[in-house]
Amino acid sequence: MREKSSNGAGSGSEDPAAGRSVWRRIYHAVTGSVAARGWRRGSDLELMHRSMGLAALGFLTLVPLLIVVAAVDPAQGQGFAEWLGRGLGVSTGAQQEVEELFAPPRKALEATTAYGLAALAVFGLTFGSALQTGYEKVWELRPARWHTMWRHAVWLAALIGYLFASAQITEARAGAGPAFGTSLWHFVSAVLTAVLFFWWSQRLLLGGRVGWRALLPGAVATVLGLIGLRVFSHLVFSPLIASNAVAYGPYGTVLVVQSWLVGVSVVAFGGAVVGRLLHEEYPRYAHLLPHRRK
Repeated sequence: MREKSSNGAGSGSEDPAAGRSVWRRIYHAVTGSVAARGWRRGSDLELMHRSMGLAALGFLTLVPLLIVVAAVDPAQGQGFAEWLGRGLGVSTGAQQEVEELFAPPRKALEATTAYGLAALAVFGLTFGSALQTGYEKVWELRPARWHTMWRHAVWLAALIGYLFASAQITEARAGAGPAFGTSLWHFVSAVLTAVLFFWWSQRLLLGGRVGWRALLPGAVATVLGLIGLRVFSHLVFSPLIASNAVAYGPYGTVLVVQSWLVGVSVVAFGGAVVGRLLHEEYPRYAHLLPHRRK
C-alpha cells in the first residue's frame, strides 16, 4: 500500500526541473528576440534623453532660420508654415496659430545682427554634430575627428535645401486641388525626397564608414515613422494647439511645436536603430524568400 501511494503521489507531481527548463527557454526566446535587442540598443543610446537634446538644438536652429526666411520672402515663409502645419497634421484653425509664428515684423531683417547670424550658424553646426553622434552610437563607431566638421556645414546647407523642397511640394499640392492623381504624385515625391535625404544624411555624417545598402533600411524606417508621427500629431497635437492657444497664446503653440520636434528626434534616432536591426536580421531570413530558378 505504501509503495502504491508513493507511486501515485509521484505521478501526480510535476518535475520542478522541467518547469524551470520551460521558463528558461521562454526567457531566452524573449530576451533574444529582435524587439528585445532593439529595446536594449535604444536604452544604451539613451534615446529619449538624446532626442530631447536634439529637439532643443533644432528649436534653436530651425525656428530662427525659418523666421529669417519668412522675412526675406514672405511668400516662401508662408510655404514653410504650411509645411510645418502639414507635418503636425493640424486642423485649419490650428494652422492659423502656426502661421502666426512665422509672421515677423517689417523690420525683422534690420533687427537681425551679425552676432545673431553667427549664433545661428554655431547652433546649426552643433545640431548636425548631435545627429552625427547619435548615428555613431547606433552603429557603435568611434567619434569622428575634429577636421570632419565640414560635413556639418554641408549637411546644414542640405537641410535648408530639403526644407525649401518640402515647402515647394506643399505649396504645389495645396494649389493643385483635390485631384487624386496629383495628390498621389505629390505624396510619392515627398516620400522619395525624404528617403533620399535621410539616406544621404546618414552616409555623410558617418563619413562613409557604413555602406549605402546598410543605411537604406534606416532611411525607410525613419520616413515611415514620420508618417506615423503625422497621424499621431493630427489626433493629439492639433487639439492641443487649439486649446493651448486659447489658454497660453503663442507660447502654447511653441510648446506643442517643441513637443513635435522631440517626436521627430525620436523617430530620427529610432529609425536608425530599426534600420540596423533590419540589416542584421536580413541574412537570417533571406533563405525564406523565394529564389528564382536559373
